[in-house]
Amino acid sequence: MQARVLIVSVFILLECFHLFGQESRKEVCIGFPVGNSILDTAYGDNAVRLSGMVSFLESVRKDSTLELTEVSFYGSASPEDSFTMNRELAEKRRNSLERYVRECVSLPDGIISCSEGGIAWERLVELVEVSDIPHKEETMDVLRNVPEFIYNNKGILVDSRKKRLMELQHGRIWRYMHEHFFNQIRNVGVILVMVRQKPVIEEKSVFKEDPAAVVEEVDTVVAVSTETSKPFCMAAKTNILYNVLAVPNIGVEFYLGRNWSISGNWMYAWWKKNSNHRYWRVYGGDFAVRYWFGKKAHERSLTGHHAGIYGQAFTYDFEWGGKGYMGGEPGGTLWDKTNYAVGLEYGYSLPVARRLNIDFSLGVGYWGGKYHEYTPLGGHYVWQTTKNRHWFGPTKAEVSFVWLLGRSNSKKGGGR
Repeated sequence: MQARVLIVSVFILLECFHLFGQESRKEVCIGFPVGNSILDTAYGDNAVRLSGMVSFLESVRKDSTLELTEVSFYGSASPEDSFTMNRELAEKRRNSLERYVRECVSLPDGIISCSEGGIAWERLVELVEVSDIPHKEETMDVLRNVPEFIYNNKGILVDSRKKRLMELQHGRIWRYMHEHFFNQIRNVGVILVMVRQKPVIEEKSVFKEDPAAVVEEVDTVVAVSTETSKPFCMAAKTNILYNVLAVPNIGVEFYLGRNWSISGNWMYAWWKKNSNHRYWRVYGGDFAVRYWFGKKAHERSLTGHHAGIYGQAFTYDFEWGGKGYMGGEPGGTLWDKTNYAVGLEYGYSLPVARRLNIDFSLGVGYWGGKYHEYTPLGGHYVWQTTKNRHWFGPTKAEVSFVWLLGRSNSKKGGGR
């Protein structure tokens, strides 16, 4: 409880609005639970701070006298854990902040910058500088003058700022900072906004002396409107299971925001060999609405756990030298007594590359529709029976390659 009070206190101190002539700066700090990168609006004062920042951005966008020059996102962690772990955690926190803000406010890509996350050394310097820590001068010398990493001529890491701090006074300085400072820099994400006054363009009048008349020339300035659009996220995909079964297929999925998406898939296979009575025909499609959740879903669109509802419509004709099965109306189209299915689905989209996921999904529901059984006889096909299908169980299975498209679909990292 004490640590949480200290964190909230630091957030209040850090939130500021500084004026520098015609340019202003607004900074807000957002809290994260220990070791967590998921943005929780119910944590601490996050709801109030995020709402205030979103309202501020909206007001600047609507003010014709102001313009946004930069919106920066920064995530940080304390020095206790490994550098790799700290950098990864800070990067995920930064991505969570950017995703939340850009879903709430339409911002052009050109003003977005993402600082590389890591240990909040600058904030630690500020805390040490105003503290009563023993051996302050020695500690400040390490913080300001020792590089974060020191390599020899062969590129081998031989020393670091963290190591020097841990060795100061046989570890007493490190223990002091752990007790008094680390809890204030451990769980922080920062949003920084730069705003400036739009330049005022004055009309210039030029007068030419003329015995007959005075002519006023006025420079004309044409205002160019700037339009911004919400980040576009989508994916193209194909089901590997269907491809293995010689059923070509393709699908698309569109991210709607707030962790919701819609997807559609189409398959078409029309293989036949009359001489051997071989028919492998199926075509149709499905439509699904999905909700994305979990840790990965907060880091990147169309990634992580998802659940949803789906509907399918399809027709088929399968016969392999013996009894055949045909779904739908013989000689008809997809809509002539088509087979259909509806159900619930769950899946997980696993990121394997910057713009490539593998999606594993399974759907369970109801499959209905009319189908016919027939037997090949010579060069003809003899209808045996017509039945209505009523099936409850698995009706959908996917192991799909998913190609991520759009500005907000690549894993973010580094400056832009």
